[in-house]
Amino acid sequence: MIPLKSQKDLEVLKQSGAILAHVMRQVEQNIRAGITTLDIDRLCHELILKNNAQPAFKGYKGFPATACVSVNEEVVHGIPSPRVILEGDIVSIDLGVNYKGYFSDMAVTVPVGSVGPAKRKLVEVTKKSLELGIKQARLGNSLSDISHSIQSFVEAEGFQVVRQFVGHGIGKELHEEPEIPNFYKPGASPALKNGMVLAIEPMINMGTWECLLLDNGWTAVTKDRAPSAHFEHTVAITNNGPVILTQ
Repeated sequence: MIPLKSQKDLEVLKQSGAILAHVMRQVEQNIRAGITTLDIDRLCHELILKNNAQPAFKGYKGFPATACVSVNEEVVHGIPSPRVILEGDIVSIDLGVNYKGYFSDMAVTVPVGSVGPAKRKLVEVTKKSLELGIKQARLGNSLSDISHSIQSFVEAEGFQVVRQFVGHGIGKELHEEPEIPNFYKPGASPALKNGMVLAIEPMINMGTWECLLLDNGWTAVTKDRAPSAHFEHTVAITNNGPVILTQ
């Protein structure tokens, strides 16, 4: 059952998304070579609390941190640590907030300093694929239209879409129905309806789409250790088209 949000729900979700976008902008401005992924996590935690919200991820199913910080070959769910960010790295930050019982979720991938052309293209293509997916998030379409638009663009650019992790519905829970694959799955696909709120999040690899889970039980890395990028927005389906709540 895919929950549909009321106008009142959407008003609070907009506030939740605005807080998250504000925090993420500040965090992005502070990412540079020489800081650690733990420094990023502490900053995220401090800024979320300062904006009268709560971290959505900390303690979720046992996750130990406020932010997922994934570097280079890490796809998602990187656990912040004393790892130092280096010039030429790409750093994905996945962050969620809970504001008055309403969740928003967002991810960006930040190139650090002078990044090679292949990695830079990977980041640009991943960001663009999210924009294309969001354009399809409108009445008259189905979930598979979002998935298909992301996959077809990404593969035409020479990259691969991760299969093990997908987007999701979001609202009063961090993860709600439906799942939103970033690749096309044949068969029936739910129609998009006014009031659906979706976390659309392409995770794109430079090499194989396959991922492995590290021994910490959380962090996914590319099987071939090639770089990966990740972008995400929380998006409301409305009668007037998609509305990005984490803009």
